[in-house]
Amino acid sequence: MSDNQVVESIQDKYDSLKPYLNEKTRRVWAAIEARSLGWGGISQVALATGLSRTTIHAGIRLLLEASEEETSNGDSNRIRSSGAGRKLLEEKDAMLLSDLESLIEPVTLGDPESPLKWTSKSVVKLAAALNIGGHRTSPKSVYNLLESLGYSLQSNRKTRDGSSHPDRDDQFLHISKQVLHFQSQNEPVISVDTKKKELIGDFKNSGTEWCEKARPIEVKMHDFVDPKLGKAIPYGIYDLTSNQGWVNVGIDHDTAEFAVESIRHWWYSMGKEVYPKSQHIMITADCGGSNSYRSRLWKLKLQELATETGKTIHVCHFPPGTSKWNKIEHRLFCHITQNWRGRPLTSLQVVINLIRNTTTTQGLEVEARLDPNLYKTGIKVTDQELETIAIERNSFHGEWNYIIKPKVGT
Repeated sequence: MSDNQVVESIQDKYDSLKPYLNEKTRRVWAAIEARSLGWGGISQVALATGLSRTTIHAGIRLLLEASEEETSNGDSNRIRSSGAGRKLLEEKDAMLLSDLESLIEPVTLGDPESPLKWTSKSVVKLAAALNIGGHRTSPKSVYNLLESLGYSLQSNRKTRDGSSHPDRDDQFLHISKQVLHFQSQNEPVISVDTKKKELIGDFKNSGTEWCEKARPIEVKMHDFVDPKLGKAIPYGIYDLTSNQGWVNVGIDHDTAEFAVESIRHWWYSMGKEVYPKSQHIMITADCGGSNSYRSRLWKLKLQELATETGKTIHVCHFPPGTSKWNKIEHRLFCHITQNWRGRPLTSLQVVINLIRNTTTTQGLEVEARLDPNLYKTGIKVTDQELETIAIERNSFHGEWNYIIKPKVGT
């Protein structure tokens, strides 16, 4: 049999046995084949199997060892000899772990001379910093060391509100009592706010949506406002009692006039039908934006609405930094965002349709309309105009809690 035929024969046997061999039996089988061929057998087996000559020699040494010696080691099924393998990096370099922890500890970031203060703590940069300090390690080794120390990749979590007002909890309690009182009297209680402005066009929208595999919806690379399509400004009104939402989608500016106009449309399109006998309207809002408690124009326009509808308007603002507690955020806006996730808002009509078709298992119903009006910015309300507002401020934080009554005979 020629050398080529011998190699092909060994290769066929190896291919058949390979799925059933582990590291130890592979070495032993290769050694047996090499010994059976005699001189040059190691080279032929290495050529046929792709195993190194070192591996085959290791198998031969195993065959030469006495079975009694292998049993005396206490584990006859062991594949590798006890103590095999390289020593761990932290065993060879006693200062490696402590130096790595010092680089990623928050205390170190206070040092303006720290090489990682103004850059990301990636494993590549951590490895480079360790090597500069006299260690010898790689990014992969740093990754393994970080895991052994209990670190993992983490994203930011929104949990801090900043400094809280000392009367924050008392204001929450006041709002809760007012809401329960108005609901018991079958008077409307609405939560209002402006949702995030949305660009109109084939722009990326956060989230994922089911599509045909490897055929995602293609959108523009950059999010620049399309001068022809503009943007959408959804101002929402959420009825806490009936679990109904109304969204007025503006195209111009988010002003106090736009905010009150949205409430006006809600009343005539939805609120009046649900509460035909009501004499009061309670509004909960955050402290900033178009419905800010500091806005004179907000109060002036509410006065006009109160006089027009004949309803007394009660307003309660959430303390600064607590807008997420306003019910509209997690009863309406989050569901709208979920409904249009992963879809480009290519037109204002698409925005309207997606808002109108937002539902929940709790029975949420949402209506939406397009507001094509233009709203001026920078409107000043004079002191004389401010004095004409029939406003009554609550003894508890009157800047947050106030009543605007309709004017009689105007």
